[in-house]
Amino acid sequence: MSGLTYVPRFLRVAETVLPTRHGTFRTLCYRDQYDGFTHLALVRGDVAGRSGVLTRVHSECLTGEVLGSLRCDCGEQFDRSLAEIGKAASGVLVYLCGHEGRGVGLVAKLRAYELQDSGLDTIDANLRLGLPVDTRDYAPAAGILDDLRVASVHLMTNNPAKQADLIRLGVVVDGRVPIVVQGSEASARYLTTKRERMGHLFPVGD
Repeated sequence: MSGLTYVPRFLRVAETVLPTRHGTFRTLCYRDQYDGFTHLALVRGDVAGRSGVLTRVHSECLTGEVLGSLRCDCGEQFDRSLAEIGKAASGVLVYLCGHEGRGVGLVAKLRAYELQDSGLDTIDANLRLGLPVDTRDYAPAAGILDDLRVASVHLMTNNPAKQADLIRLGVVVDGRVPIVVQGSEASARYLTTKRERMGHLFPVGD
């Protein structure tokens, strides 16, 4: 067995400095050796060995973040999280690719939108298409936080299931920081579904 070389699942493949409207972040790119997806970590300050690091684990959403869609709160959550981390002494935003539509992909997500246009909510639309409600894997986030040597996090999320998954994967969560969104007429039903059927914990518009 002496000839074997250990190759970590999450490989750091690039690092640079990214100036944004919310501050300047050390930006690291990781490749998942299992599925080939690449993920990002935007790091503020010194996080190695630190406890209670303000942390957001964010799922890719092209429609909300790039196109400015109001059907979801993803774009607003991303912007608010990065703003809060930018104001903190230290923090991390982990951006997970391959999570579009809670993991079903862009095409399936848009097909589910079609069914939502006819009256189904986001859960029932996925089920009508024979799709899982949420198939996201947070192992990349746990691996990235481990590589950054973050001792523990204050997790920015409204989603208890995400927090539970990260804890199961070995992330030490000292506390949860809610992300308050304003919402809109277009996202009202979506946010209600997240609260009433998926157990998300957040006040809207406070």
